[in-house]
Amino acid sequence: MKRLISLYFTLLLSNMMLCAQQRDIDDEWMLVAKDIDPAFYYGITTANGVIGIVSSPQPFNAGEVVLNGAFDTYGRGRVSNIMRTFSFTDLQMELDGKFIGKGHITDYRQLMDLRDGTFISEGEVDGKLRFRISTMALRHLPYTAMVLVELEALEDVRVMMGNEIEAPDILREVSNHYAVIDRPHARIPLMTSVGISPTGKHTIAVCNSIIFPEDLNDMPGLIHEEWDYNRHLLKFEKSLRRGQQYRFAVIGSTLSTAHADDPHNEAERLTVYAQLEGIDRLLHRHRQAWRELWKGDIIIEGDPRSQLAVRSALYHLYAFNRAGTAYSPSPMGLSGLGYNGHAFWDTELWMLPPLLVLQPELARSMIEYRFDRLPMARKKAFAHGYRGAMFPWESDESGQEATPVWALTGPYEHHISGCVAWATWQYFAVTGDKRWLSEKGYPILSGVADFWSSRVERASPERYDILNVVGADEWAENIDNNAFTNAVAAFSLRAADRAAAVLGLPADPDWVHVADRIPLLYFPNGVIREHDRYSGEMIKQADVNLLAHPLDLINQDQMKKDLDYYKERMSPQGPAMGFSVLSVLYSRLSDPEEAFSYFRRSYQPNELPPFGVLAETAGGTNPYFATGAGGLLQAVIYGFGGIRITDDGFQYDRVMLPSGWRSLTITNIGGSGRELKIVPLK
Repeated sequence: MKRLISLYFTLLLSNMMLCAQQRDIDDEWMLVAKDIDPAFYYGITTANGVIGIVSSPQPFNAGEVVLNGAFDTYGRGRVSNIMRTFSFTDLQMELDGKFIGKGHITDYRQLMDLRDGTFISEGEVDGKLRFRISTMALRHLPYTAMVLVELEALEDVRVMMGNEIEAPDILREVSNHYAVIDRPHARIPLMTSVGISPTGKHTIAVCNSIIFPEDLNDMPGLIHEEWDYNRHLLKFEKSLRRGQQYRFAVIGSTLSTAHADDPHNEAERLTVYAQLEGIDRLLHRHRQAWRELWKGDIIIEGDPRSQLAVRSALYHLYAFNRAGTAYSPSPMGLSGLGYNGHAFWDTELWMLPPLLVLQPELARSMIEYRFDRLPMARKKAFAHGYRGAMFPWESDESGQEATPVWALTGPYEHHISGCVAWATWQYFAVTGDKRWLSEKGYPILSGVADFWSSRVERASPERYDILNVVGADEWAENIDNNAFTNAVAAFSLRAADRAAAVLGLPADPDWVHVADRIPLLYFPNGVIREHDRYSGEMIKQADVNLLAHPLDLINQDQMKKDLDYYKERMSPQGPAMGFSVLSVLYSRLSDPEEAFSYFRRSYQPNELPPFGVLAETAGGTNPYFATGAGGLLQAVIYGFGGIRITDDGFQYDRVMLPSGWRSLTITNIGGSGRELKIVPLK
């Protein structure tokens, strides 16, 4: 009864939130929010893989600003946490000497343009002025963001605009600085703040400037005000005639000692560079970089609701990742401090597979995150009495185990090492890059294989058990022979053997010997048993079903048996990606309507107002859940799209589309520019 009551309230809350969103679907690239209610507001993030700026219901302010790659120990769990940086995109406005707050603004709305990751707020002030404020984490400049302000006077007005920098509470020893660089053809104001992270591990800096449209002689005068130790402001005044349009931009760069040895000077240098680039060049290069990303796209004809959901999910994966960084996204990406910014299996098993198809370079960066932290994985294996490389369940910038001590997932959720190896082999299968395999892929694969060879319990000559683990279904703790753990361990061992053959290296014969002896358990009816003690109870998320997808290790008959059994036992309160797996499996069973039902179930109950950002669970409030976005996209690419990744690259199965979908097009497959177009079967 308690479970039924809980489910009722979960669905009720989900329906209330869906009704509250009132989102327009009149543009397949634009999320629009009107009649914004701050009490039911969950921000959307503009990000470039390093900086994440979360929106706020307040017209001129942002929410949290997150800096990827920098961690320190503070907050919950007594473990490292991703760093908040300075809030540096906030604005202030005065009109004819009167401070402007939300109560002065009418016709207000917010928009998220998925084409180029631009967050827009616009409205009218006291019937005198229209404004449009566009905030973007510049895609081509990893440490820099721009706020473009466009004004139109509806009558003669005097406008004061200010840009504020405020330090988050976690920073200490904050210092504020202001200087102007004068050159014959340029005057560059620099407003800078520097602070120390909670334990002193990092110095964090931000530097802002303002780009004006006028030449040097007509620039408005600037006033710098320091309000407190943690806040200062740069403002100017401008008189506008009725009908006059005016624009300017705030440019800000932020980074830490995790990114540069001298973040104070480097932040100022980067801001000077961006300032001298000018607004139009910055916009052009930013949009050009996003166009390159959107070469990998998913186009659905006939279903605008699904199209917008898919584009939003893909936007977030692109926004939270960046090629060349060797960063791995947290389950919540750059949308805040959720899960402390740590990397889990969410990266390898859920977010990486869509990117392997559409933008393999982003996937490569995720895997190289693990390669760079391979020495720490070897230390973890050593500490636990094993050989090889044992990756942490929660990983921070160092690659250490960063799971809070009270969570048993840290010591026991060992399938993460198999997931890392699986993703490594998948990347090679897609790219065929032997040099990468030799230099980076094989060290991961051989290290994980050595770990599993030492991890198994050689109970008998023909059966090697994996005992005492936490499964992919995390409600199953301290269990033996978990289906997913055993399957991904065996896959890891065989992948290392195949990689050695590709490279012409001698493989350890023990790898395949062990893989052949790791068991899968079965019920008398032929269904794969989740673990040795499993007896039909509700499960948190898909576990056995992962053997069919994404591991692709069992035949269709076995897949159907397991699907029929476990779909009835998957908790509706589990994380979103479990339902996307079932969607893929129904597509492979040629049941597109059931597949579509689970596809919608994987995201619609989890959407939060006003932009439909995804929570982890139905009725949850912790967006943005990038793991769920990865699952949603897998349901389209690997389900309705019929794509599989084999040892020889891509395979395409003939599949059926849901009713109402006139076509499905997947572009830039494997980064090659190729596209796949699917139309309904006649």
